Amino acid sequence: MGRGKFRIYLGAAPGVGKTYAMLSEAHRRVERGTDCVVAFVEHHHRPRTEVMLHGLETVPRKEIAYRDTVFTEMDVDAVLARRPAVALVDELAHTNVPGSRNSKRWQDVEELLAAGIDVISTVNIQHLESLGDVVESITGVRQRETVPDEVVRRADQIELVDMSPQALRRRMAHGNVYKPDKVDAALSNYFRPGNLTALRELALLWTADRVDEYLQEYRTEHRVSKIWGSRERIVVGLTGGPEGRTLIRRAVRLAEKGAGGEVLAVYISRSDGLTAASPKELALQRTLVEDLGGTFHHVVGDDVPTGLLEFARGVNATQIVLGVSRRRTWQYAFGPGVSATVARDSGPDLDVHIVTHDEAAKGRGLPAPGRTRLGRSRTLWGWAVGLAGPVLLTLLLSSALPDVGLANDVLLFLTLTVAAALLGGLRPALASAAAGSLLLNWYFTPPLHQLTIADPRNITALVIFVGVAISVASVVDVAARRTHQAARLRAEAETLSFLAGSVLRGETGLDALLERLRETFAMESVALLERGDDTEPWSCVAAVGPRPIARPEDADVDMPVGDHLALALTGRVLPAEDRRVLGAFAAQAAVVLDRQRLVDQAEEARKLAEGNKIRTSLLAAVSHDLRTPLAGIKASVSSLRADDVEWSDEDRAELLANIEDGADRLDHLVGNLLDVSRLETGTVTAVIRETDLDEVVPMALLGVPEDSVDLDIPETLPMVAVDRGLLERAVANIVENAVKYSPPGEPALVSASALADRVELRVVDRGPGVPDDAKDRIFGAFQRYGDAPRGAGVGLGLAVARGFVEAMGGTVTAEDTPGGGMTMVLSLPTADGLSPSRPGVSPEKTT
Repeated sequence: MGRGKFRIYLGAAPGVGKTYAMLSEAHRRVERGTDCVVAFVEHHHRPRTEVMLHGLETVPRKEIAYRDTVFTEMDVDAVLARRPAVALVDELAHTNVPGSRNSKRWQDVEELLAAGIDVISTVNIQHLESLGDVVESITGVRQRETVPDEVVRRADQIELVDMSPQALRRRMAHGNVYKPDKVDAALSNYFRPGNLTALRELALLWTADRVDEYLQEYRTEHRVSKIWGSRERIVVGLTGGPEGRTLIRRAVRLAEKGAGGEVLAVYISRSDGLTAASPKELALQRTLVEDLGGTFHHVVGDDVPTGLLEFARGVNATQIVLGVSRRRTWQYAFGPGVSATVARDSGPDLDVHIVTHDEAAKGRGLPAPGRTRLGRSRTLWGWAVGLAGPVLLTLLLSSALPDVGLANDVLLFLTLTVAAALLGGLRPALASAAAGSLLLNWYFTPPLHQLTIADPRNITALVIFVGVAISVASVVDVAARRTHQAARLRAEAETLSFLAGSVLRGETGLDALLERLRETFAMESVALLERGDDTEPWSCVAAVGPRPIARPEDADVDMPVGDHLALALTGRVLPAEDRRVLGAFAAQAAVVLDRQRLVDQAEEARKLAEGNKIRTSLLAAVSHDLRTPLAGIKASVSSLRADDVEWSDEDRAELLANIEDGADRLDHLVGNLLDVSRLETGTVTAVIRETDLDEVVPMALLGVPEDSVDLDIPETLPMVAVDRGLLERAVANIVENAVKYSPPGEPALVSASALADRVELRVVDRGPGVPDDAKDRIFGAFQRYGDAPRGAGVGLGLAVARGFVEAMGGTVTAEDTPGGGMTMVLSLPTADGLSPSRPGVSPEKTT
């Protein structure tokens, strides 16, 4: 009896239609004559789902008593006894009631599968065990019921039931998911558009990864080496030369022509580690490709064309981008080059683009042979063994062992030569071979004590001795040096990997990067120096450590970064082999500095643009909106002062009311203008206190009619950490805006709820609402949406509200009201852990 087949319907959130899709599949199978039963399905009183259960056989549930309450769970024994071909089991991550056969429902499913029963089940993405922390950070809710990822990955089929956040919220607003009394709370908390969008992205990405796994398994099982162009994957072959940046940009342009294109840059280095590209250039190219959305890979291989093609086929690439060879014409006599070889061996399923560049045919420099130091003490021991060893061995053989024979003498001297090579390298070994050959000739080869040799066979023996000694010494020396080089390269690789990873993840600022450099090389201080041109003095951009120097000429080690930037280190002189890693640090420092300056420039440009926009809008507001109430006040005052008109008491009261109304409007407009000015100049100071919303919100409603707002503030809400005055002004502006756009007879609603470490205040209106593309623009200064009359205000209320709330560490966002309208959500921090602040002391200041 084989194992049953397992099919899962995966969803991003409750209500997307997983159970409905599962039941639809069950009806299709029953129509085809398949024996299909409902082992456990929870319809949650959803009418459409409940209807789908009609016509399907249902296995009775098992009743379990727990803490004086009777619960129902899936009866595993009954399903096993019934032995259907297919069993429907809803909510795979469910935790069974204590006393059940298994603690988790997925364990029940495993028993059914082991018995040869096919199972169709459902699960939401937030219930996968590996995503628990991610889901909690998105929704603020920790999922207690989880299922191991491996259980879901073992499924024979996984089908994603997808639905847009807007469609799911409409479905909920219509009452198709939860009961009406729970809809508002659900939409305001877990089912917010941002939460649903993030969960949907998680589900899509997880499913896409699983599809890639299925494809890779299929290709492996069927030994498919031919590339399948399921999506454009473009591999860029890098040599570490300056042409790499041109190739990367060209590959990105190729990828952008097709949807979902992917760029993978690969550098292939030889396994012996003796040839390497410029670390600085590779670091720049790694940064460039990842900034453009690609990935960087470092592969070790002795044959570059073969390694490149194997990598491309391994990642199912469709195209390879290579540069025209930098070889000079005469160098083609040694072979066709990497580009030509890859193009020849790529086959019909892999396109190869050979891109021209400025470095073509200019040649490439040969790497300077580096000397690997074995240490002073070790080298001295090598020379001691190489020079003194043969003399001591000669004394020993002459006095104690005079008759061992020439062949044994040669082997003993050869042993000394090998020992000298192991300790001191090649030169002590060569000295040992030379001394040994002379001593063998003088003391042990007839005629003795002469440099002549009587027997030709002894000449052959001595020549073989010298040749073998030199050969063995060379091999041993190379092996020792390669071992030393491998250890050093490994340390360099670990340092570079940590460096690149931390910078690309955005974890390293310029000071932190220089501090890491200082620790890596055990230096006293590190400074990044810059100057505008060759005639200007150096200035220090950033420095760590005591007494940083001001000129590269005064440093123990300096590393130029371009023409006008340099790293200056003090503490000790670094060996030449350390400059490769130092060059990588220098390149990363330049990249970080450029990024910081670009961010600063972008922020300055944004501020200038906003300032120009505000000045233009202010002129427009002053020219019309401020003059309108002034005109009304002047007209009313002129009428009251007219001597030729006799005003009645009612007319006089009406004119005075018009004057008061105009003055109030002016006061309100001028107050908002001053508030915006304070926000723009950064002079808003928030004095944070523990505050109860019950004390602030009612005060903010005094400026609107009493029957225009419904208030729902629970008494159990936690205290919030806010500035009472700023919060009152912000809420008043938002409520005034909601009342203005609410239809007659439809009061606005002000409610509040707690969510994790935040308190959300929601102002709901049933007005015309705002399209999604305008939701962020309405918070800009001098913004009015729709057909608001010119006299209705200058459009500062929401801008002031957002600025005040953000000054207190909160946020203001706009959402659609289910059924029509707009909901303003103020998210405020709770007062948990707030340190007491003195009056007038601002723990937080925000522009």
